[in-house]
Amino acid sequence: MNPIILKVAIAEPNIMLRLGLEAMLKKLSGYKVQTLDITDSIDQVIDQLSLQGVDILFVNPLISGLSLSPSYTPDRHIRVVALLDFHIDSSFLKGYDDSILISDSMERLSEILDKLLSVESGEAGLESQALTTREKEIVVCVVKGMTNKQIADSLFLSIHTVITHRRNIAKKLEIHSTSGLTIYAIVNKLVELNEISQ
Repeated sequence: MNPIILKVAIAEPNIMLRLGLEAMLKKLSGYKVQTLDITDSIDQVIDQLSLQGVDILFVNPLISGLSLSPSYTPDRHIRVVALLDFHIDSSFLKGYDDSILISDSMERLSEILDKLLSVESGEAGLESQALTTREKEIVVCVVKGMTNKQIADSLFLSIHTVITHRRNIAKKLEIHSTSGLTIYAIVNKLVELNEISQ
């Protein structure tokens, strides 16, 4: 399965935080992340977002002079995530699609990306019967005989999130057995026969 290519901009003056977030993004399975570092100039943020075709912008809302709201993003397909040192009042984050603390886990980062990308592609609800990329990854893991815990560990998710994804997969496909998922995965070329555990 081909990874999703994401263009991510990081507007954070602290180089350690920028490099740390970039490293975490590149470790996530299912994504190939291209990053663009931005300093603290609001003009530079707007110019670079326009020119680079950014999908997701991580921004420190406390950067001097940078109070990002939806009007600052020239293309509203760009999802904006507040990068926070500490919890702040949610009313301050009204222009953002989501927020993440610098102390949050890989699991939380993965959940944010999954949520933002499913909203962008119109797959947020169960109305769309097509599986999301993450759901396809989970189908492959199930077919390979992995437990919920193994799936959670390999995809940087919580066990609860894996169970929720599996429940959504069962509802969308109306398949409630591993053997049924195996047939689905083979027919839809998610796995090869030799990849399936005996």
